Amino acid sequence: MNSIVLVFLTALVPLLVGSVYYNPKTLANIWIKESGVDEERLKSGNMAMIFGLTYFYSLMLSFFLQSMVIHQFHLNSIVMNEPGFGDASSQVMMDLKSFMDKYGNNFRTFGHGSIHGLIASVFFVLPVVAINALFERRSWKYIMLHWGFWAVSLLIMGGLICQFTQLK
Repeated sequence: MNSIVLVFLTALVPLLVGSVYYNPKTLANIWIKESGVDEERLKSGNMAMIFGLTYFYSLMLSFFLQSMVIHQFHLNSIVMNEPGFGDASSQVMMDLKSFMDKYGNNFRTFGHGSIHGLIASVFFVLPVVAINALFERRSWKYIMLHWGFWAVSLLIMGGLICQFTQLK
């Protein structure tokens, strides 16, 4: 699948996961209690803006995840200052094409991308959420609740991006 289309599709994952994860039949009541938000406040606000910005920020995450879950994305940066880079008939571009023809699909599975999505949630999301929550005097339950949401979301996003992005 075209990587741009896939990025736009995977940006929907946090919205879909959130609709289940924070549903009243799952974890919504825990979230409401731990966040201190009441039902009245939840009913207020511009939902179009909230969902629109959520999608926009999820889009940013999708673009970022590509470079984490697809190792082949970094190959061009290694040779981009070499003479002939960008010219399909140059030696450097023929070498790059040869390498990609041989190894371009290595580690391109849903499982591999999922692991990298999970790693991103542990080493990036968890510290960011935890630091903010600690200064806001939130509970560990609050921290783990939000980290869990992002762990599931990034795991799925990473898997989809790694499995289905087609490199040229």
